Parts: sequence; C-alpha cells; structure tokens
Amino acid sequence: MELTCKVLLLLALCICHAESADPLGEFCNTNTNIGKGSQISANIDRLLAELVSKTPSNGFLATSFGKGRDQVFGLAQCRGDVSSSDCSSCIQDAANVIRQRCPNQADSRIWYDYCFLRYSNKSFVGEVDTSFGILYGNVANVTDPEKFKKELGALVDEIRAQAVEPRNGGLGKGETKLSELVTLYALVQCTRDLSPVNCAQCVAIAVGNFENFCDNRKGCRVLYSSCYVRYELYPFFFPLDSKNTKNTLTMAAD
Repeated sequence: MELTCKVLLLLALCICHAESADPLGEFCNTNTNIGKGSQISANIDRLLAELVSKTPSNGFLATSFGKGRDQVFGLAQCRGDVSSSDCSSCIQDAANVIRQRCPNQADSRIWYDYCFLRYSNKSFVGEVDTSFGILYGNVANVTDPEKFKKELGALVDEIRAQAVEPRNGGLGKGETKLSELVTLYALVQCTRDLSPVNCAQCVAIAVGNFENFCDNRKGCRVLYSSCYVRYELYPFFFPLDSKNTKNTLTMAAD
C-alpha cells in the first residue's frame, strides 16, 4: 500500500547543531502494524543489528533479512562528511530509538543530523521516496531576498552537480560569500543506492520546497527518505576526510 504524501512543518527560532542523540524526526507507517512477538519483528531486530555493525565502516549499507512474507529490507547511511566514530554512534542511537518510537510498525524511518535509518517489509532500494518529508525553517528572514535567492540558487546548482557524481557518494557541499561578514553554506546528500538520475530527481523535489516554505529564510532543511538538502548562514558541515569517508556502495543480503 502506497504511503499518503505527508509533510511535517517545523519552525525553529534557532536551528542549532544537533547531536546524534537527538532525532530530527521519525515516521512510523501505521498501515504496516505487526505483532510484538512476530517473526517479522524478530527479523527487524536482526536487520538492525547488521546495520549497526556494518554501516560505520563504509558510511552506508542496504541489506535484508528473512524470507517470504517475513522478509524485511533496511538501509542506513551517515552524512558523507562525518567521521566513522560519529557515524557509529549515530547509527546505534537510530537503531535503538526507532524501535522505541515505532515498536509495532514494519515500515519505519528515523532522521538524525548525522545519519538516516529505515526499514520496511517491501523493497525500496534504488527508488526515489519523497512520500514523507520533514522541513525545518529558521523564522528569521534575510534582508536582501533577491540577492540571497540568486546566490542560493547558484550554490544549490553547484552542490547538486557534485551529488550526482558517482565518486562523491551522493554528497555535495559548498559555501559562497554574501558579503564581507556573511557566508552561505549548503549541503545535499542522496542515499547511495540511488542512480545519478534518481538522485537529481529527489534533490529537485526537495529544492522545490524552498520557494513555498523556505522563502527568504536564513536557514532551511528538507529531509526525505532518499535525499536531504540544507542551507544556513553558519558552518554546519565538516571538511571531508578521505580516511573517514568512502564512496563505495555496499549491498548485502542474508
């Protein structure tokens, strides 16, 4: 059964650096309720254990566990600029919290600043999923909207081009000076199971929210299950470290 398109709109007076222990949001699909002691519930636990143990080494894992009607599919990914230790902590938190907040659903997702994790009783790998989104916007507005839109548009085009390059693992990030004292920072991240075309499609849908929701805001982020876009007037991402970030796609099955 397809999900109904939903968008959760959240306004923040100040968007601060979120720690991995604080989820940005979650989605529990109540159309996929399961029994607490069921085989599929046990398979979800086994799936999560594999995601926790294997994701940090690469920053990404798509896997499955079980067979037939009890098979579950999972995906975990860390933001491409975070360290392997931060990735490990975030995935562990995500796996623990998602079972607390979505204890009886076979289709669940959870978003953190540093990572994203989801599982479902239906295969979703390689598909663009924008059926549910979380939007955060700073309530403060910029003072020169026209210039800001122009500079933001140019920066988003630049980082979108980075994200669709296979060698970048779905990550694009950059900055541009708006004035001597003000710098605009932006980041986009696609899940690494997406093709370049599907990554571009997801980012286009996410960026499409800018005009209606993020219009003139000093900061905004749009989170979908397949991609993530954010911009701020303060630095919020790290320099890439080749020792901690790999672009190899890892796929596994039990």
